[in-house]
Amino acid sequence: MNGPATSLDSAPLPYPQTPTSANAWFVSHGICKSQWARALGFDRMTVVDLLRGRLKGHRGEAHHVAVALGLKPNPARTKSKPAVAAKAA
Repeated sequence: MNGPATSLDSAPLPYPQTPTSANAWFVSHGICKSQWARALGFDRMTVVDLLRGRLKGHRGEAHHVAVALGLKPNPARTKSKPAVAAKAA
């Protein structure tokens, strides 16, 4: 890494973001996408592919990266609806 790591290097981006605004966030904070991905344990190409629109972030690592990029809401922080009760006979 070039220079000391900052807390922003390993911080998720604020939600909501678009791919364009996420790219702008990296530029305005002077953070390398590869360095950010490495600090969070993500594959660099998954980050790049999400920001280019090649991946949608529906499942797996792409989903986790999309949440960290602020492209999708964090499911752990959203209230889930209770399961629908089975119909009474």
